[in-house]
Amino acid sequence: MNKEPRIAVFGAGSIGCHLGGMLAAVADVTLVGRPAAMAAIERDGLTLTGPGGAQRQVRELTTATDAAATARADYVLVTVKSADTRAAARELAGHLAPEAVVISFQNGLHNPEVLRAELPGHRVLAGMVPYNVLRSGPAAVHQGSGGALMVEDTPAAGPFAAAARAGGLSLALHPDMPAVQAAKLLMNLNNAVNALSGLPLREQLGARAYRACLARCQREALAAFRAAGVRPARLGPVPPGWMPGVLGLPDALFRRLAAASLRIDAHARSSMWEDLRRGRPTEIDSLQGEVIALAGRHGLSAPANARLAALVREAERAGPGAARPWSGPELLAELGGD
Repeated sequence: MNKEPRIAVFGAGSIGCHLGGMLAAVADVTLVGRPAAMAAIERDGLTLTGPGGAQRQVRELTTATDAAATARADYVLVTVKSADTRAAARELAGHLAPEAVVISFQNGLHNPEVLRAELPGHRVLAGMVPYNVLRSGPAAVHQGSGGALMVEDTPAAGPFAAAARAGGLSLALHPDMPAVQAAKLLMNLNNAVNALSGLPLREQLGARAYRACLARCQREALAAFRAAGVRPARLGPVPPGWMPGVLGLPDALFRRLAAASLRIDAHARSSMWEDLRRGRPTEIDSLQGEVIALAGRHGLSAPANARLAALVREAERAGPGAARPWSGPELLAELGGD
């Protein structure tokens, strides 16, 4: 292929395959991931599905299993789980071209900082994926909700942003990515609630008791952010500070006022649900764990987040499919609600 720019996706799981697959029509894309997943894509091609029955079959991309495959890349998209960020950076360090730009499309607050510390000679940009993507087959991923990608607004992001939009990805450049990451963390606190419920996201978010669990977590996070002087960005129609109150509305009123939030594929679930189902470590330490740590540094507590984190760790220890689903009232009572 003689396409520009050259883009490598390091840690090509669900999100990474989605991004790489969308970009493959307009860029020279290399997916770097687990051997079994890459072998399936090499054999069958990559199938992307999304809202409204959208489907795309992708064959014009390269697969690899080693960081050496990133050596020619203009842009390297890092999509590994947060716990693997430092190790990923160290793998990449010996292979990246001097001018390569690294973009972190990961959950949590600190992955860009970790990448910058380990890759001091490279430009590292923060990115954010707002929507849900899960693996739907050995060589298939499904986007279950909508929204625009965000990337740090610098000149280095320009060619990537142009390629992303040409490939059909909605993308916005933002001048304050720490504020965006804080806002995304508020939303991602639902990952644990969804994983423990065992329900599709739309059904779970449609139930007031589960929303009350999320609201408790968000209130603790907002208090910690205030103490730290962090102001989460407004990413949707509801200001971050209003979100817990909106979540607490009766179901019928919530459905009317938050209709956009419920425009989710009927089968979409959180990535944490998928991790528990597949017996993989979750990102609980980069979600609820971030709130607990930030609160502690400012003399605050975060009991709802701490209890949810403990329940997720119990589910991890139970193994794939062994953890019981929690009803909304049960989970709320566990967090000290009524």
